[in-house]
Amino acid sequence: MNPAVWLIGAGPGDPELLTLKAVKALARADVVLVDDLVDPQVLQYCPQARIVRVGKRGGCRSTPQDFIQRLMLRYARQGLRVARLKGGDPCIFGRGGEEAQWLTDRGVACEIVNGITAGLAAASASGIPLTQRGLAQGVTLITAHSQDGSTPDWSGLARSGTTLVVYMGVAKVNDMSSQLLAAGMAADTPVAMIERASLPGQRLCPSTLADMARDAEAFQLRSPAVLVIGQVAACRVLGIADAPAEAAPPLRRLA
Repeated sequence: MNPAVWLIGAGPGDPELLTLKAVKALARADVVLVDDLVDPQVLQYCPQARIVRVGKRGGCRSTPQDFIQRLMLRYARQGLRVARLKGGDPCIFGRGGEEAQWLTDRGVACEIVNGITAGLAAASASGIPLTQRGLAQGVTLITAHSQDGSTPDWSGLARSGTTLVVYMGVAKVNDMSSQLLAAGMAADTPVAMIERASLPGQRLCPSTLADMARDAEAFQLRSPAVLVIGQVAACRVLGIADAPAEAAPPLRRLA
């Protein structure tokens, strides 16, 4: 298959977490449409390409989705090889499925190149196993931000018995905590709030369901951040220390 457009996952930030397939696709691209959450170091793999920034971030002025799609179509019809570079994985809260369908419906061949999603990378870089025998039999990935303003079924999620990994939840921490508590989740359920996963400025704020809103405020938690809720959040299998609220220590890397 020779796609006109690649929908590429750049991973959580650390360029070493890119897949080989992503690196090869970027090297071939003529034009790269880059999201805000893509770390600038990733662009070293496409030095010859035209870089077009099409940022999309909650709470900020964003490039309209329709404009991005039409831009991909225009470049593809000009015979250019287009890379749409997204943070994390294109099909996990990245609109990759929507874009692939839109392009396919217009006769443009495209290929999805997976990336490591931020929830997985944030947990692993913090020493947290998202599944652990005796603690969690599954993982649920959730976004706290929806296009239509609806909220997740926190009651159902509280009963699921799975580790909850929440994306785009910094602004909804108080509401999330209240609804999960009201649904019967234990107040002392461990929580890990992880900011800037996999990057040198990664920070980890440990908490509990009852205290997460207060602790997030004291920690001055900022996006991009991932929240891990469940018994596994208390695990530190790599011995990575918790970051004090007043500091932003570098990510500890394994030898």
